[in-house]
Amino acid sequence: MTAPPTHPPPRPPAPAAKEEPAARTVDPVHPSLTWRIMRAVARLGASTFFGLKSYNRRYVPRHGGVLLVANHQSYLDPILLGVHLRRHMSYLAKSELFTNKYFAWLIRSLNAFPVKQGTGDVGAVRETIKRLREGHMLNIFPEGSRSLDGKIQPMLPGAALVVKKANVPIVPVVIEGSFDAWPKGRKLFRPGPVSVMYGRPLDVSGLDARQITELIDHTLRAMFEDLRRRHQKRVRARR
Repeated sequence: MTAPPTHPPPRPPAPAAKEEPAARTVDPVHPSLTWRIMRAVARLGASTFFGLKSYNRRYVPRHGGVLLVANHQSYLDPILLGVHLRRHMSYLAKSELFTNKYFAWLIRSLNAFPVKQGTGDVGAVRETIKRLREGHMLNIFPEGSRSLDGKIQPMLPGAALVVKKANVPIVPVVIEGSFDAWPKGRKLFRPGPVSVMYGRPLDVSGLDARQITELIDHTLRAMFEDLRRRHQKRVRARR
């Protein structure tokens, strides 16, 4: 008598894939309570420790998407570039800063989102362009990393991609003094004067990526020389 055919037992259903958490919605007009509190603290610190002086804030549009392109001297730069402006900012922060869940919660509350440095992070580029189109103000550093000597380093071409696709005003910004206050390699900052200068929005219409990079480089270097002269006068006057 033939034995009845045997069938392998049915496989258990595969576990459902975990859904990624929904992207946090950030209001481009009304800052969160956490943001308002931290900005008040930052303004007090900027005045107390760095005597922060800002020039030409009128060049920064009050509404709509805005991209601030700036030189990068110190960890202090993202805070000091925006602390005297009336509107709030979103920030790109290196992904390592999000490994601690408590600190990650804090910086996400301050409109930061992660970027993987040195990898051409497409997701971060998309999020940057998305926020700009939604009407946010963001800051990027075309040099890619902090300066080792306080001087402006060569511009990386990646910033031009964001500039071309975002289609928002591009405001050049330079900062001087933050390198002396907190240079790369130093564990803690030291008090000292810092100055920030905003420039007129750049006209990049009709320019290709190489031309945009050259325009940003030329503009920041010219502004930096102007700001450095003003800043040195401030330093001499304080002595």
